[in-house]
Amino acid sequence: MSDAVEIFCDGACSGNPGPGGWGTILRLGNNEKELSGGEPATTNNRMELTAAIAGLAALKRPCRVVITTDSQYLVKGMTEWISGWIRKGWINSKKEPVVNRDLWERLLELTGIHTVEWRWVRGHDGHAENERCDELARNAIGKL
Repeated sequence: MSDAVEIFCDGACSGNPGPGGWGTILRLGNNEKELSGGEPATTNNRMELTAAIAGLAALKRPCRVVITTDSQYLVKGMTEWISGWIRKGWINSKKEPVVNRDLWERLLELTGIHTVEWRWVRGHDGHAENERCDELARNAIGKL
């Protein structure tokens, strides 16, 4: 997918909940942009979702996008679980309200603009972009 925008993203938390950060790399061909940010009181899962949202929100027009993350929560949420949550009125398999609904809805809105492929990679396993996103996320925590 050489004409696709690549988004690499990761979230981190110091304590869960606790201060958290996220990091995102956007790449199209040889052009690359890094984004990061954090929140003083959050969860790791919220930071994982926020990293993907930030990457998609940075795109200026509809694109083909490949999102690579080490978060199975994010990938499975978007590829397996979300349609059931919506069908059941945002109730999960435990018959409880879906956690982080606000972020899932924002992610759903943004993925509706683009053609998105989700890819999972094992975290902390030498994947260069994933390692860099983790570094961006952890540095963002340090700036809080």
